[in-house]
Amino acid sequence: QVQLVESGGGLVQAGGSLRLSCAASGRTVSYYAMAWFRQAPGKEREFVSAISWNGETTYYADSVKGRFTVSRHNAKNAVYLQMNSLKPEDTAVYYCAARPGSITTMMDYMFWGQGTQVTVSS
Repeated sequence: QVQLVESGGGLVQAGGSLRLSCAASGRTVSYYAMAWFRQAPGKEREFVSAISWNGETTYYADSVKGRFTVSRHNAKNAVYLQMNSLKPEDTAVYYCAARPGSITTMMDYMFWGQGTQVTVSS
């Protein structure tokens, strides 16, 4: 079993930056694909970014390309999401997810965190 805990969310003005962290415990996620999803009020959960187990492959939603960067530190059992040039439409609860095996943009992840709130004011 893998437990995921997100942190780093908060309130920021448009144009600002935040760095989300996801700490994994229970077992190593070194060979797991990791991803970030988000869910805004009244909307379905959507894919944001994903990273392969070795960090060599990354995917981004079109809406965040060029502004967000996903990274991981396998020795720390952690994954990160650097969010720059934030916009009000980035406001959502951000979830970390993990799955053994290959990276995917689909919601087919086995383990999920509880989420962290990101609010971007205009």
